[in-house]
Amino acid sequence: MKINIVTILLFVISIFPQQTPLEKNNYKKLTSYDELTDFVHQLDDKSDYLNVEVIGKSLEGRNLYALKFSNSVFAEDTSKIKVLIFAQQHGDEQSGKEGALQLSSELLKPENIYLFEKIDFVLIPQMNPDGSEIDTRFNANGMDLNRNHLVLTEPETIAMHKLFDEYLFEATMDVHEYYPYTEEYLQYGYIKYFDEQVGTTTNPNVSERIRNFSNEEYLLFIESYLNERNYSFHNYIPGGPPEVNLIRYSTYDINDGRQSLGVQNSFSFIQEGKNGKDSIENIQKRAEGQFHGMLGFLGFVSMNKDRIKFMVIDERSKLISGEVSDSVAIQMEHVSNGEKIITPLRSLYSDSDSLITITDFRPVVKSIYDVDRPLGYLIPKNITELYDWALRQNLVISDLDITQDQVIQEYFVSKIDSIDFEGDTVVNPEVELKVFRNKIDEQDYYFVPTNQLKNNLIVIALEPKSMLGLVTYKQYEHLLKAGEYFPVLRVVNRNK
Repeated sequence: MKINIVTILLFVISIFPQQTPLEKNNYKKLTSYDELTDFVHQLDDKSDYLNVEVIGKSLEGRNLYALKFSNSVFAEDTSKIKVLIFAQQHGDEQSGKEGALQLSSELLKPENIYLFEKIDFVLIPQMNPDGSEIDTRFNANGMDLNRNHLVLTEPETIAMHKLFDEYLFEATMDVHEYYPYTEEYLQYGYIKYFDEQVGTTTNPNVSERIRNFSNEEYLLFIESYLNERNYSFHNYIPGGPPEVNLIRYSTYDINDGRQSLGVQNSFSFIQEGKNGKDSIENIQKRAEGQFHGMLGFLGFVSMNKDRIKFMVIDERSKLISGEVSDSVAIQMEHVSNGEKIITPLRSLYSDSDSLITITDFRPVVKSIYDVDRPLGYLIPKNITELYDWALRQNLVISDLDITQDQVIQEYFVSKIDSIDFEGDTVVNPEVELKVFRNKIDEQDYYFVPTNQLKNNLIVIALEPKSMLGLVTYKQYEHLLKAGEYFPVLRVVNRNK
C-alpha cells in the first residue's frame, strides 16, 4: 500500500510542536518582533484550532496579536468558558512572551486539544512590542503599561480592554517577571528566588466569593502543579527585605492588568516569573516556568469550568443589578493580622535556601475610607477629557433624567492634603458632601449609572477622595481645587 508522504508529514507535525524562535536560536537570542510575527502566522496556517488576529497597533506601528484558540466559532458556544492570558506588558520581562509562544505551539498538540472542548482561549503573547525590541520596561511613550489600565491613554492597553469588553472573559491572567536582584536585597544578603509567584485580586471591592476561591483553591492547585514539574512557587509577595521593609501581597490598585479585570468580578491573576540578571540569563528555564504556569492555569479552569463560569456570571450580575454592598472602599491600607510567615530565601553567600521568618507581614487589605454607592455620576459635558475617558472605558452613558425620588449631591473641597499609598504619596482632599446648590440643567451633563459591569471601577475612579481615582493622575489633577466644588456630581435616592 502506497503511503501518502503529505499525510505522514502532517501527522509528524501534529505530534511534534513547531519550534519557537527562542528554541531555534538555541536560547542564545530572544525572539524579535519579526520572528514572533512569522511564528504565529505559521502556526495559524497549520491549524484549524487557531486564528491570529490583529487587535491594535503599538505607538511605533507594530501589530498587537491575539491568538484565538477554539474548536468552533470563537465565543459562539455559550457552554464554554472564555479565558484571556496576556504577557509582556513590560518590555524587559521577556520570559512571558517566550513562554506564551511555547504555549501557543504546545496547545496544538493532540494531547492538549481536549482543552478546547471546554475553553475558548485568547493569548496575547506580547503587549509591548516596542519596549521588547529595545528591552525596556516602558512603551514608546515612556509609559508603564501596567499602570495604565484605569486611565487607558496608551494604544496597547486600549486594544486589550476593547478585546476584553467584546468577549467578557471569565478567567484572565497577566504574565510578568519580578527582579530578585534589587539593591536592598543584595545588601540584605538573601533574595527571593521562586521560579514563579502568583497573585490574586486583593482589592476589597472584588467579590469576596471570587477572592476566597482564588486563594483557597487555585493557589493550592498551581503550587502543587508547578512543584511536580520541579518549579518552585510562592504567593506573590512584593516588598521587603524582611525586617527592613514590610512584606505584603500584591497591590490593590485597579490600574494594573489583573486588578482592572478583577474589579469587574473576573477570575483574575498575575503570574510573576523570576527574571535573570539580564534578559537572556537562564531564559530556557524562565520561559518554561512561565509556560507551565500558563498551561496549569488553563488546566485548572478547564477542570472547574462550570464552577468558575457560573460564579463569575452570578457575581457580575450583582454589579449590573446593583445587588452589591451599599459602600465602596476608596482608601485602603495593608495591615497585619498577627500572622508571621516562614519562607525560603536564597543566600548570596552559600547559594542555598534558608528559611527566614517574616514578622512584618501585612496580608490583609483593610478599608480606611468608604463612600456610599450612588445611583450614578454626572459628568459635565464641557470637561471633554472625562467624557473621552468614559468612552475608552466603554461605560454606559446616557442623558440626564432626574426623577422626584432622586437628589443630586456635590463635594466642596476645603483642603487638599496627602496620604501614603503603598509607599507613594497621593492627594487626599478634605471634602464635604452637600445637596447640589443650583438648579440642574440637564443639557450640561452626561449621566453615568453605576449599575453596570464596571460599577466598582466607576465609583473608585470618580470619587475625589479615592486614592486610586482619576484625580491622582496628572491629566485629571486640575479637577481638584481647594476652596471650590468638585465638578463631578453624584445622583442618589432621596431617602439615602
